[in-house]
Amino acid sequence: MADFSLPQDSYFLGFDSSTQSLKATILDSNLNIVASELVHFDSGLPHYKTKDGVYRDPSESGRIVSPTLMWVEALDLILEKLSKSKLDFGKIAAVSGSGQQHGSVYWKNGSSQILSSLDPKKSLLDQLESAFSINESPIWMDSSTTVQCREIEKACGGAMELAQVTGSRAYERFTGPQIKKVFDTQPEVYKNTERISIVSSFMASIFIGDYAAIDHSDGSGMNLMDIKERAWSKLALEATAPGLESKLGKLAPAYAVAGNIAPYFVERYHFNKNCLVVQWSGDNPNSVAGLTLNVPGDLAISLGTSDTVFMITKDPNPGLEGHVFANPVDAEGYMTMLVYKNGSLTREDVRNHCAEKSWDVFNKFLQQTPPLNGGRLGFYYKDHEILPPLPVGYHRYVIENFSGDSLDGLKEQEEEFDPPSEVRALIEGQFLSMRAHAERFGMPSPPKRIIATGGASANESILSSIASIFGCDVYTVQRPDSASLGAALRAAHGWLCNKKGGFLPISDMYMDKLEKTSLSCKLSANAGDQELVSKYATFMKKRIEIENSLVQKLGRC
Repeated sequence: MADFSLPQDSYFLGFDSSTQSLKATILDSNLNIVASELVHFDSGLPHYKTKDGVYRDPSESGRIVSPTLMWVEALDLILEKLSKSKLDFGKIAAVSGSGQQHGSVYWKNGSSQILSSLDPKKSLLDQLESAFSINESPIWMDSSTTVQCREIEKACGGAMELAQVTGSRAYERFTGPQIKKVFDTQPEVYKNTERISIVSSFMASIFIGDYAAIDHSDGSGMNLMDIKERAWSKLALEATAPGLESKLGKLAPAYAVAGNIAPYFVERYHFNKNCLVVQWSGDNPNSVAGLTLNVPGDLAISLGTSDTVFMITKDPNPGLEGHVFANPVDAEGYMTMLVYKNGSLTREDVRNHCAEKSWDVFNKFLQQTPPLNGGRLGFYYKDHEILPPLPVGYHRYVIENFSGDSLDGLKEQEEEFDPPSEVRALIEGQFLSMRAHAERFGMPSPPKRIIATGGASANESILSSIASIFGCDVYTVQRPDSASLGAALRAAHGWLCNKKGGFLPISDMYMDKLEKTSLSCKLSANAGDQELVSKYATFMKKRIEIENSLVQKLGRC
């Protein structure tokens, strides 16, 4: 086995630039957390007037963006917080990070000069405020590019053909369709853009004072990269916009070093000049790292602003639903992913409306309502949903005379359920949908185990429902922000790979000491009763029938 010893008395810094906040996690050489910080966008930077970290454009349906400069100012603020916490930046051997996937940043012509000559006496915000050709970045919640999606698919020979090459059919939130929309509707802006970054490579660029490459894992979520060749797809590039490859720059493995930290950070915060900046990646790839997901049959569920399900595989088989990405911690492997836009924000919406804005009341309702909810089924979409592709709307159904196996007598119900039933219909609906789509995507039934992360993973009532629906034990990590933890772990992994001169298996770094590090997880909910699991399987089939009919009736959003 390779020598995976990290330099003693050194730190590894990981960031997570997510939809609603910027987080930082620092690990020591034993992979234990020694410090953390958080900047919440709405409360910490209220002058941007975001709601949940975003702007929802009332004049254009589905357009959801975030102010790019808010992310820059958040970085200023979190570094100042870490500095005031007496963190010795000189001990940090490597930095890496996580960025919300699919978001895009457009650097104006000449901005490379600004990046390479940052003045340590000034804030990043003061120096980068004129660096962007678009001041509001399209993000993963945006669903305004349906026309561009269909045009890209057509140019590439169809949705399945595009999925086979890039790992996914064209999705509205993916970076390729977003870039095509900029080119189609703002050609002068596109012409005035010298580099297009995604959120991860944007933040890495600031740290190295130069344009950073896009890593393979996050690049997989753009509809632009050939996932098997790990190179830009010429066909997809040509279908998106002219001259795009030069604006995107190069691709790089997630474990590669983007560069040494820029002099700006050495002089302003006293980082060691030899501190490495390891390629940043997406939030979901970083969660795979932070959850130490490396055993086929394990399933991870991230319960955040969006809900995400991911598995690992050596044999990618892209289809018309779900996604296949390059694995960030395995040079030859892949991760498969299902994404549901209606996650925590939709749960909060139902909580506020039905449970007195209280999670305690919400959980009480969930616990007092029996499983299977008397045949009540609900579909709750506060935002345009990704999987299934359905527009905003709430749909409720009741299976009459439901006994746990009979599925006859279905009727649609226009009025709301009573509050306890509404809460259970929401939770059962979300996770029955997850189970159904994960099984269609190749998940073993039941999984070996589920590892849950994200803010809602702290809710024991929700975890218990997951265990009952999937029929397996549910584990949680010590802390919910697995993306920043995974980024710090990847900083350490990248440092070691750089030292050894090539890729090394990340699992060897922690497998012998998981229980002694911040990477350990604990059993939080036991597998459900198998008879109930079987009844849920029957219930799930009826839900999928209804879902398919809704998709046919309402169309792709």
